[in-house]
Amino acid sequence: MNIHEYQAKKILSRFGVLIPEGRIAYTPNEAKNAAISVFPRGPWMLKAQIQSGAREKGHFIEETAGKGGGIRLIKKRREIIKAAKQMLGATLCTPQTGPKGKPVGRIYVEAFVKVKKKFYAAMIIDRVIPALTLLICEPDEKGILDVAVHHPDKILKLNLNLEKGARKTQIEKARKFLNLPERSFPYLRNLISGMHKAFISCDATMIEINPAGVTRWGRIVALDAKMSFDNNALYRQPNIAVLQDEYESEEREIKAAKFGFKYSDFDGGSIGCIVNGDGIALAAMDLIRKNGMDTTCFLNVKGGVDKDKIAAGIKIIMTNPRVEGILINILGGFLRCNLLAEGIVSAASEVGLNVPLVVRFEGTNKEEATEILQTSKLPIIIADNMEDSVDKLIAAVKETD
Repeated sequence: MNIHEYQAKKILSRFGVLIPEGRIAYTPNEAKNAAISVFPRGPWMLKAQIQSGAREKGHFIEETAGKGGGIRLIKKRREIIKAAKQMLGATLCTPQTGPKGKPVGRIYVEAFVKVKKKFYAAMIIDRVIPALTLLICEPDEKGILDVAVHHPDKILKLNLNLEKGARKTQIEKARKFLNLPERSFPYLRNLISGMHKAFISCDATMIEINPAGVTRWGRIVALDAKMSFDNNALYRQPNIAVLQDEYESEEREIKAAKFGFKYSDFDGGSIGCIVNGDGIALAAMDLIRKNGMDTTCFLNVKGGVDKDKIAAGIKIIMTNPRVEGILINILGGFLRCNLLAEGIVSAASEVGLNVPLVVRFEGTNKEEATEILQTSKLPIIIADNMEDSVDKLIAAVKETD
């Protein structure tokens, strides 16, 4: 689950991370009042609150929104309402949203902080080691992604103690790596410590501060912030769960989440996948791409559900107009294959099956599941393994073209 910048900053500030003064606004007048409240003389930053990076590099679809991006520096009080009117209700497109963009329903009005230096700081889980890892770097004008791809040596990676966080020597290493003055050490320690505490306490999967700013006095302030959380842990994070913005989620994502499933949509592609694990999903997507086609969406189902929930989840994929073929690839363990088979039959009987559907089962009650599909008299193709399932689906889709 992702949240907005202003929400992430509020959480981080509770754990000691320094942030600029700011207030959220839903109307132009609220934006003006917020600006006066946080920084009477200005200047201010007006920041569109959509869940996307590179907002400052984005553009609005509507001409009435002006030529500015999703983050604007406002120097005069009389310009606040004008800028807020332009941004609110307009559609912001960034490299991450794609051409359809996202509507801006709120803006964050923040006091402008003058800094001498900026850097990138993030905390993620390195699942290969595994370890909680701190990433530090000074991105170039092209951004952190360009550095990660072309200059990975410019990123400092520090594996932290899960319970205690960063050691003093690691913080000092980060300070020297960034070429910060010695007086910045306590502020850097404050930033890293706050990120670590927030990460652990909130069951986060990622915290990104891009950028952090260093003032002339050496103080370090989070100028932007992004947080993602483990969906499986939201039951013990009620204060985090209520922050989810359903307007940021696609309708199919919301429907899937109500049944405990995870739905993901992609640009392009024509194949819908139903799996019970991200690893299986990625493997299937790679095979599909290797065969000259691409995935448009996938649904990750979990164990502990009944036939009706499975059927409801499958209908999310079946009713997607971009789907020209469906691959169901299940390794049955806790999720019994026969339950899934019953759900497939129920969903297909209700909404119809007008695209090729290939099913591969392996695991608990596989034989019973296969019999259910075979006796349903539905045009369902059964495969023996993952490679076979992809080959049969690609062939079936090409036959229908």
